[in-house]
Amino acid sequence: MRMTEILEKKKNGQPLTEAEINYWIDGCMSGEIPDYQTAALLMAIYFRGMNKEETVALTSALARSGQQLDFSGLAFVADKHSTGGVGDKTTLVLLPLLGAAGVRMAKMSGRGLGHTGGTIDKLSCIPGFRTDLPRDVFLRQVEELGLALTGQTPELAPADGKLYALRDVTATVDSLPLIASSVMSKKIASGARSIVLDVKTGSGAFFQSREKAMALARLMVMIGNRIGRRTVALLTSMEQPLGYAVGNHIEVLEAIATLKGEGPEDLRELCLALGTEVMLLTGKETDPAAAREGLATLLAGGEALAMFRRFVAAQGGDPEVTERPELLGVPAATRAVFAPEDGYISRLDARRVGEAAVMLGAGREKKDDPVDLNAGIKLYKKTGDLAKAGEHLADVFCNDPQKLRQAAEYLQSAFAFSQEKPPSQPLILGRIA
Repeated sequence: MRMTEILEKKKNGQPLTEAEINYWIDGCMSGEIPDYQTAALLMAIYFRGMNKEETVALTSALARSGQQLDFSGLAFVADKHSTGGVGDKTTLVLLPLLGAAGVRMAKMSGRGLGHTGGTIDKLSCIPGFRTDLPRDVFLRQVEELGLALTGQTPELAPADGKLYALRDVTATVDSLPLIASSVMSKKIASGARSIVLDVKTGSGAFFQSREKAMALARLMVMIGNRIGRRTVALLTSMEQPLGYAVGNHIEVLEAIATLKGEGPEDLRELCLALGTEVMLLTGKETDPAAAREGLATLLAGGEALAMFRRFVAAQGGDPEVTERPELLGVPAATRAVFAPEDGYISRLDARRVGEAAVMLGAGREKKDDPVDLNAGIKLYKKTGDLAKAGEHLADVFCNDPQKLRQAAEYLQSAFAFSQEKPPSQPLILGRIA
C-alpha cells in the first residue's frame, strides 16, 4: 500500500477502504507518512468529501490512536458535548443534575477559543479546582461520586490533535466529515456508552446555517450509533446568548443560580431537555415526561446543588462558592451600556456579544492567549424585550479599564431595535436520533 495511491483515489473522488484509512493514520502517527502528504489528503477530503463508511473508519482510527477509557463495568455512564456557543454553561448545571439522578457523567472539556467559551476556563475560576485529573483519579471519581470533569489530554485520540493542527493551517477545518470524526473520536475514546450532542446553529454558532448544523448532527449521531454508542443530538438555537451571563466567573454564578432554581428560563429549559435525553439513553428512565419531571424536582429540591458542592470539593475546589460569590473574584472596572432609542429588541447578535467578551479578555483569539477570568458581560435585556431610550441594556467588566469603552461600543452594536415586538423563536429546533 502506498500513500500516493491513496491520494490519487481521493483526488478522483473514490472512497477509501478501512485498511487504507488505518494505513494513513498509523503512518501519520509513526512519522512514516510526512505531513505534506497528510495535508494533501485533507485538502482532497475537503473537496471530495467522505461517505459514511469512510467517516466511521476515520473516527475509529483516530479513537484507537491513543488511550481509550473503559466504563463497560459501570452502569449509566454518559457524556455530553456541545459544539460551542456564547453563554453556554449547561455542563455546569447538567453534570451535577444528572449525578444527583444516578447517572454517571464522565466529561472531558476544553478551553475557550474565539467567541465561544470553554468549560475548563469557567471552572478555573473556583479556587483550588483541579481541571487536570490523572486518568486513575478520573476513573475512580466517576465510579465513586458519579461525575468527574477534566481537561482534554494528548493521550486521548492524539492523531486527531495532529490532524487538527494541519487542518488549521490548510483551511480545511470546516469539512463535515473531518469535524464529525474529530468530535466523535474523542467522545468514543472517553469511554461513555451513551452520548448526547448539543449542536448549535445561528449567529453565535460554528455553523450559522441550520442546514449545515443539521447535517453535522446527523453525521455525528450516525457515527456514534455505528460504533456502538447510543447517541442522540438536539439542534439548538444560538442566535442570542444562552442566559444573561457571558464570561467565566459570571457564568459560574449563573449556573449556581440555576442549580438553586433561580436561573434564566432558557438555560433551565436546555438543561432539562438534554438531561431528559441522557436519562432515556442510559435506560435510567423510559418515559420522557417522568424523566423531565424527576430532573426538575432535583433542581427545585436542592439535590443538584448539593451534588455540585460535592463535585467541586472532590476536585479540590472550595464548595463555599455557592454561598460566597466573591470567592470567584471581583472585576476591577465596570461600564454600563444603554439603549440608544425606544423600541423592542428585534435581535441580539450572539456572535457580536461573544466578540465583545473577547475584547474584554474573557476569551482567546489564539489558543495561547491569557484570559481574564473576571471579564465578562451581564445582559439585562434580550430579544423581544421592550427598552426605553437610556435604559440599562448590559454591563461590561474586566480588570483592565482601558478595554471597557471599545467593548461597550461594540456590544451596543449587537442590539437591533424595532417598533413591533418580534415573534418568539424556539430554543430547541430539532432532535436527531
